[in-house]
This record gives sequence, structure tokens and C-alpha cells, in this order.
Amino acid sequence: MSDRDGKLTIDGDLAVLTFERQLPYPIEAVWSAITDPDERREWFGATTVDARPGGRIEMDPISPDVPADAKRMTGRITVWDPPHVFEHEWNQSVVEPSVVRYELRRENGGTRLTFTHRGLGVSNAHGFRPGTHAYLDRLEAHLAGAPLPDWDTRYREVAESLATRKA
Repeated sequence: MSDRDGKLTIDGDLAVLTFERQLPYPIEAVWSAITDPDERREWFGATTVDARPGGRIEMDPISPDVPADAKRMTGRITVWDPPHVFEHEWNQSVVEPSVVRYELRRENGGTRLTFTHRGLGVSNAHGFRPGTHAYLDRLEAHLAGAPLPDWDTRYREVAESLATRKA
């Protein structure tokens, strides 16, 4: 299974999700899509970013269809190194405190995105894997100017695909 589909690494009670995507877009365009609140709203949901180390980030994801307080995420920005690294805490009522990191590097005329989410409990990481995949698919569509895939549909498709591969 490729890192594009998400790799789950388990260390004791905690897990790390890693996704790699080769994107045929300039690094500045990818950086903007992941850090600019107006762009992020398009593919992820309402977001505020105090763009600096120690600044705050707050996000209200568009999906899943659960109460707003269950999906609202807040955190402190731990690394802000435009246009290469954006890392922040992930504090959400339904999961353990964790950390999300976007690393960007110029590669093959485009951008290599390495996304990691570390510190999740193992069962939560299994649920976040198809959801993160679905959001990254939406990011790619946003960058391409293409229609965004429905998050719930992509989540189910990816979850079914992962379950089939385990069987």
C-alpha cells in the first residue's frame, strides 16, 4: 500500500498517519491552499490561522455530519516555515491531543506533500485514515480547479477499500 493511501504506524497505544502526494502545482500554490483561510474553507471547512509560531489555528471541518463541538479543532502553531513546513496541535473533543504536520518540497516540477498526524490513539487513527484521505483528495481537486469530491462518499469508498485489502 502506498503512502498516498496513507500509512499507519503503531507505537504502543499511539499511532502516526503518513500520507505522501506528488502534486503538479508550484509549492506556493500548495502552501496557500493549506494555510490561507479562504482557500482552506473551500476544501476543508471554516478556518482561522494566526500565521506565526505560537499562533492559534481553529477549524470547523465540513464533514463528518456530527455535532459541531465534536468536529471543531483548535491548536497552537508549532512550526511556521513558509512555504515548507506548517505544523500545529490538533485538539478536538473526540480524540487524543495530537499534532498535524504538512511538509512541502519542490520535486519533479511540482510539490511533494508529506502529511503526518501523530499522537492519535490506534482506534482513532484507523477512523482518521479514510477521512484524511478524503480531505487530501478534496485538496487536490481544489488545486486542480476541479469539482470537489463529496467527503462522505470518499470516506466510505476509502474505508471499504482498506477493509477489502485487509481481508
